[in-house]
Amino acid sequence: MNVGMVTGEFNSEITSVMEAHAIKKAGKLGINVVKAVKVPGSFDMPIMVKKLLERNDIDAVIALGAIIKGGTKHDEVIGFAIAAKLADLSTEFNKPVALGIIGPGATWEQAEERAEEYAERALIAAIKLVEEIENL
Repeated sequence: MNVGMVTGEFNSEITSVMEAHAIKKAGKLGINVVKAVKVPGSFDMPIMVKKLLERNDIDAVIALGAIIKGGTKHDEVIGFAIAAKLADLSTEFNKPVALGIIGPGATWEQAEERAEEYAERALIAAIKLVEEIENL
């Protein structure tokens, strides 16, 4: 199975841990990370996710990011917009897009605690969805 990965660089202290863990876990599971790309932040992911979904050598895309709660509701705007757009891209291309984005509403400490877990869950979700699609 071949996957693509898009990682937001915003809050890179967290997202770099997520990316490294997802790549390591993929290797252990025999999953090929064909292309891993970085974007400035979670909001910037859709165009790169779309480009990866267009590729014939990619079965699924994993989106990794961390949206930390600030003093306004900006995190909610970003989180809801990105989740909806990634779901739309998944159905448009009939390929899974696994949401490994922490937040909205997460504190820095919560994001640090969840980094590896969210990355791994996104990878596992992508794998399971590809397998289920192949079995239809």
